Amino acid sequence: MAKHLETGEWGEQMAMEYLVEQGYKIVLRNWRFKNLEVDLIVVDRDTLVFVEVKTRSGTDFGEPYEFVDRKKQRLLIRAAQAYILKTGYVGEVRFDVVAITRSPKTVLNHIKDAFWDS
Repeated sequence: MAKHLETGEWGEQMAMEYLVEQGYKIVLRNWRFKNLEVDLIVVDRDTLVFVEVKTRSGTDFGEPYEFVDRKKQRLLIRAAQAYILKTGYVGEVRFDVVAITRSPKTVLNHIKDAFWDS
């Protein structure tokens, strides 16, 4: 497996473990619909949360959360809309980002309400 894919898998696993420790319930990992994907779909109390996980080996090119740009946000919103339509979910929805840097030491930053469906 390519190094960047291993880093991504590691980051998703770390994010999932962190969220479970925080009391979130995991619904799905790597949910796909056509060309859309959501890394994690979780429940925080009574809110359905769509989580984008960004893992980088370092910050030479910027913080991991900076890579969740407007284009990526629009894709996540479309994926969330597809999931909601497919499942018939009714209720509160939120978009979070879990940004992880591996070096020089591992740092996990959970950004709640990172962006909104405008």
